Amino acid sequence: MAKSSTTPMMEQYYDIKKQYPDAFLFYRVGDFYELFEDDAVKGAQILELTLTHRSNKTKNPIPMAGVPHLAVDSYVNTLVEKGYKVALCEQLEDPKKAKGMVKRGIIQLVTPGTMMAEGPNEAKESNYLTSVVTTNSGFGLAYSDLSTGEIYTTHLKDFAAVSNELLSLRTREVVYNGPLTAQNQDFMHKANITVSKPTPLEGEHAEISYVEQNLKNHAERQAAEQLVGYLLTTQKRSLAHLQIAKSYEVNQYLQMSHTVQNNLELISSAKTGKKMGSLFWVLDKTHTAMGGRLLKRWLSRPLLSIEEINKRQEMVQSLLDNYFTRENVIDALKGVYDLERLTGRIAFGNVNARELLQLSRSLQAVPVILDALKQSDSTELKDFADKIDPLKGVAELISTTLVKDPPILTTEGGLIQDGVDAQLDRYRDAMNNGKKWLAQMEADEREKTGIENLKVGYNKVFGYYIQVSNGNKSKVPLDRYTRKQTLTNAERYITPELKEHENLIMEAQTRSTDLEYDLFVKLREEVKKYIPALQKLGNQLAALDVYTGFATVAEENNYCRPSFHSANQNIDVVGGRHPVVEKVMTAGSYIPNDVKMADDTDIYLITGPNMSGKSTYMRQMALIAIMAQVGSFVPADSADLPIFDQIFTRIGAADDLISGKSTFMVEMSEANEALQYATKRSLVLFDEIGRGTATYDGMALAGAIVKYLHDKVGAKTLFATHYHELTDLDKTLHHLKNIHVGATEENGKLIFLHKILPGPADQSYGIHVAQLAGLPHRVLREATKLLKRLEAQGASELGPASEQLNLFTENAPEAEETTDDEAETVSNAEKDVLDQISNLYLADKTPLQIMQMVADWQQDLKDDE
Repeated sequence: MAKSSTTPMMEQYYDIKKQYPDAFLFYRVGDFYELFEDDAVKGAQILELTLTHRSNKTKNPIPMAGVPHLAVDSYVNTLVEKGYKVALCEQLEDPKKAKGMVKRGIIQLVTPGTMMAEGPNEAKESNYLTSVVTTNSGFGLAYSDLSTGEIYTTHLKDFAAVSNELLSLRTREVVYNGPLTAQNQDFMHKANITVSKPTPLEGEHAEISYVEQNLKNHAERQAAEQLVGYLLTTQKRSLAHLQIAKSYEVNQYLQMSHTVQNNLELISSAKTGKKMGSLFWVLDKTHTAMGGRLLKRWLSRPLLSIEEINKRQEMVQSLLDNYFTRENVIDALKGVYDLERLTGRIAFGNVNARELLQLSRSLQAVPVILDALKQSDSTELKDFADKIDPLKGVAELISTTLVKDPPILTTEGGLIQDGVDAQLDRYRDAMNNGKKWLAQMEADEREKTGIENLKVGYNKVFGYYIQVSNGNKSKVPLDRYTRKQTLTNAERYITPELKEHENLIMEAQTRSTDLEYDLFVKLREEVKKYIPALQKLGNQLAALDVYTGFATVAEENNYCRPSFHSANQNIDVVGGRHPVVEKVMTAGSYIPNDVKMADDTDIYLITGPNMSGKSTYMRQMALIAIMAQVGSFVPADSADLPIFDQIFTRIGAADDLISGKSTFMVEMSEANEALQYATKRSLVLFDEIGRGTATYDGMALAGAIVKYLHDKVGAKTLFATHYHELTDLDKTLHHLKNIHVGATEENGKLIFLHKILPGPADQSYGIHVAQLAGLPHRVLREATKLLKRLEAQGASELGPASEQLNLFTENAPEAEETTDDEAETVSNAEKDVLDQISNLYLADKTPLQIMQMVADWQQDLKDDE
């Protein structure tokens, strides 16, 4: 709050700060943006700035920290990436001309959802601002990437659907029109989503009317109005690049929750959060930022229409069949910049001359692309080319106006070519002739005065001058020369004639610079008229970029074109492969597998050892389905697929920190999603259901879930389990089949075959896998003993918990009785060592490893004495 003792500047600061209490206020003072009070204390800590104080001599000095105005973007980005808002307060008039306090005002409020991503690392990333409104019938939702102007809207029935959409979009900020429950607030906090209040607008705004013109649903219109209103209020500038909102229904696409997308690693690796290791990493052969962003959207929203999928497939097939066309298109696309974001900068008014030239060069590549498409023998490619407007006039306008290598700053001249504007040419002629005039004056004055080393020069502080060395001062005609500056070894003078010409040259320079900026703004405003056409062109080139990428990936990895049918949900995949796992393995080492599920099979119950490939087999089926419904070719010898409406997964063991659920609760929640919402047209992947609780509880739950899926849901289901008892279900559930991943033992060593075989697995090989992991021999020996006891007694014969604990005592009954003679000659430890020696595969061990094993055996035998 402003106090009576504060200065006029601080009073102005406090008045502005009251309007933006939840934002860091960057207050422009000269060449710096200053932070005051709490903003300074907190900002100095976050941004690692030096904290100083204003009014140090007063009783209560004001904390202060500042950043150079030329470097402000990096500081703002740091704060916004951490979830804060930044209000930029600029000087709105020239301080030299201001009377009293310099007028200041907020020129932009930068928030997590409105930050414009400009770095190379963010080129293929979208930054969404989402608007949510509550209505009597549910929720309206609209989201936009401000840098591109795209807007999408939908309506949802409950907050669970809203939260899933927010997480799927990876939105950074939500404008919410009502109170949030404590639970929903907690969700927003844990998901690192900034919640902002709507900003009321007065009067009508053309941007809102334009954006919502095609929206029919009232909730969606409200959400779009709230979104655009927030953008207008925070950005305080033209938003001419905002596009007409596109309405969508969630069930128009293959539905996958954000959990499913994360489990299947569609966009990023679940382990690292990076691109590498994801399906996007495999498929991303795009050469433009626009194409990369579009590919991500397609992967998040696969199609349900066979007709639409076939259209995409035809483009991919045509580019695959026309190699030289594809290569020519790719070469041209490499010269195309980010048209979508360039149009955003043009609308914002912060585009520079170099970026306009990037736009021009991009447009110059379009005719090359069109020629390549039209020269192919593909009707699809020719039709695609016919729909593209190359906008030659825009490219020519820019290239004939701007110089080839303009400066970054648009306010210091050097932007416009000669011949563009007659007045600018006259100013330049005056400046060029002025230099010639100065050279001639220097020669004339040397002749008149007889001073051979006389110089006519220029200094930014003192302007033009005539310099004479001290040794020649006596020759200076003081009737014409007036002393201007004294140096150590010389004197500088001015003459009325030189002063007059100085004024002429300086006026030409100033007016020339101002005129160049005016001409640049005029060019920018002219290009601005073509924003809708440029956005349409950007969308077309982005789609072409994705198609060429799909064709390239298909060719490099030997993918096939999948076919679809709608009469039933039969799956027939021959030689299917996991696209990501195959990519990281050596060529030819991946073992392909079939998935054949006809009308008589709804559930595959999959058994086999850990690490053998059960999860890979399940995931590859889901990824093949997603790739196919995106329009891509798939990693298989052949694939005939149904159209899946939803995919559900229960994979991995992890807590859900956002919702505060334990591992087992997450497991049950994900299972419940499938049981509640899956249809006969869905694909369900369940991996190790029930392992998060006690053995009998888990087995009972797993069995009941399998039966429910079989009897009530009827979805195509891949169900992996270690509960071998469940394999008997095929006797009563007629649409369930047992399959297993093959494994064998050679010389005591477990070998995974990675091949899917009919029937259940004969054992789990859990202890063998533990041996591969390097567990101590003593642990493995004890586990083997316990396993034999359990197998001998049978799980159904085990008594209460007190009797089961006896399994871990020295007096526990052995699995097999030994004779007195055997007991006298060979102890358990000795027998175990002998077993290990007999099963040892020497060729697989180094001498050092064998020495270590012998030492371990010695210790085991000593411990047994």
